[in-house]
Amino acid sequence: MSNAQTEDEITLFERDMKEFWIQFKISYSTEQISQTSALRDLCKETIEALSEKWSKKLKEEDLMIDKIQEYNNEILQQSKYVAEKEDQLTEIKSKLNEEAEQQKNLTDSIQELKEELMKKMEIKSSKKEAAKEKVERVSKIKTLFKECLGLEMRRIHDEQLQFIFRHIDHKDPDKPYMFTLSINDQGDYEVTSCTPPLDCIAELQLKLRETNNFSAFVANIRKAFTALYKQSA
Repeated sequence: MSNAQTEDEITLFERDMKEFWIQFKISYSTEQISQTSALRDLCKETIEALSEKWSKKLKEEDLMIDKIQEYNNEILQQSKYVAEKEDQLTEIKSKLNEEAEQQKNLTDSIQELKEELMKKMEIKSSKKEAAKEKVERVSKIKTLFKECLGLEMRRIHDEQLQFIFRHIDHKDPDKPYMFTLSINDQGDYEVTSCTPPLDCIAELQLKLRETNNFSAFVANIRKAFTALYKQSA
């Protein structure tokens, strides 16, 4: 009977131990689950907070990167603008240098033209003075020719002299034989008209230019007019 009681006590103890263990496990599991859940919620909150913080930080960094990129683009545009302006400035300087060179060449050309014009004016003035002297010399012997050769001289248009011979035609002493003389641009004597025409007028004009003997030239023309009259008579 004692053994039976002992067995019952052992059995009861084992049952009690099982129940205690079961209750302990249930109690521990519930607490563990509760702690795990709380830890999970804390981790979740922490992760969410960190995610929000880093997301905000990343957004700020993205904004900063965009701003830096914007600044870089602006600097690049400014650099291009400056480069374009430098190219334009170089082109303007080149054009200014070309214009300055052209201006210098133009000034030199104008100076050369002025000097050439002055020389031409001096030559023209010299020729004009020489022509004037020749006309005056011819005018001085006008009276002598008129008296000796029956010659009349008239100053007509364009600074020309008209020579009129009379007393050649014995039948009509007042009949005029005439020629017109001028000074050309080269300063030489030139017969511009002759009435009646003489075949030898070109030869006599050339001889006058060679010898500059005006008296002989006028005398030779009178001789030619006289010879022409005799031939026609």
